[in-house]
Amino acid sequence: MCSPRQEEYVWIRIVVLLCLWDCSASHLSYSISEEVNKGSVVGNIAKDLNIKVQDLYQRDLSIVSSYSKKYFDVNLQTGNLFVNDRIDREELCAHLAKCSLTIQAVLNNPMTAHRIEINVVDVNDNSPAFMENMFVLNISESSLTGERFFLPVAVDADVGSNSVKSYKLSQNEHFSLDVQSGGDHGVSAELVLNTALDREKQSVITLVLTAIDGGKPSRSGSLQIHVNVIDANDNVPTFTKSLYKVRVKENAPPGTIVLILNATDLDEGINSKITYSFNKRGNFDPLKIFDLNAETGEITVKSNIDYEETQAYEVRVQAKDQGTSPRSAQAKLLIEIIDENDNAPEIAVTSLMTPVKED
Repeated sequence: MCSPRQEEYVWIRIVVLLCLWDCSASHLSYSISEEVNKGSVVGNIAKDLNIKVQDLYQRDLSIVSSYSKKYFDVNLQTGNLFVNDRIDREELCAHLAKCSLTIQAVLNNPMTAHRIEINVVDVNDNSPAFMENMFVLNISESSLTGERFFLPVAVDADVGSNSVKSYKLSQNEHFSLDVQSGGDHGVSAELVLNTALDREKQSVITLVLTAIDGGKPSRSGSLQIHVNVIDANDNVPTFTKSLYKVRVKENAPPGTIVLILNATDLDEGINSKITYSFNKRGNFDPLKIFDLNAETGEITVKSNIDYEETQAYEVRVQAKDQGTSPRSAQAKLLIEIIDENDNAPEIAVTSLMTPVKED
């Protein structure tokens, strides 16, 4: 514990140092790279202040600063100012173009303070980094070539030439990269669509965006881009056959399955959902004879079929998707009726009176 007199002396010394802070006898300036090893020499105070080395000890030279860490100290036997603790420029001056530490070299008898400014030079000890590991882009397959899409920017704790200077995109057949310089605000990149997308060929495209800084050697960081190709209603439904031929017995009871239509659409979601219907031709309405389930494509007998009346039915069927701008396809259905033995023979007798001679 300090005595009241000792505490008073300490406070007086602090006040005096604060007064001397702006009234330094001289000013020194040095430069040193960040992250140098402890003990690295910054400069020789005795030589630069023109003070005899033996006077440093006699006048009790000390290094004073307002920082929480004692970054620098002095060797009283040589006069060398040296690094006493790890110096991390990004910790001290994040994103600032200039970073300097100001300390005081204080001597007693008489008390003088010499202001020393030490410029901390950035080294390329940080790699560019993206805020996320993966970026998702949803792009419609109907997007036009030349369309642009913003991409995340990488950040680099280093400054100047050690900050992000360029971007590179992994090789692919659909996209290119447009890198734009923002001067002091760094560089940014946009994704440019070069060739049309086709979801039916490739629904997900994986790209890698790499940010590269200007250090020597350079450092880099990567971001994975997932492009989800959103479906557009660019495909027409397709029947498995252009002509269906089936045979149905006459007098088949209602509900008898005639055929189940099958059409497919390469789109997805509502663009691929198909509904079936008959195309009415002339005076013949297929719905009087047959039922058609619009969702399943199942065609069944609805009313009596008579071979003696009609031996075959030619029906047009349609498959239509449910996209915003629906697309459709047609097919022909030929239904042949099989004759059944449902009619008894008929004998027609005509009576004629014709006289015949007896001989």
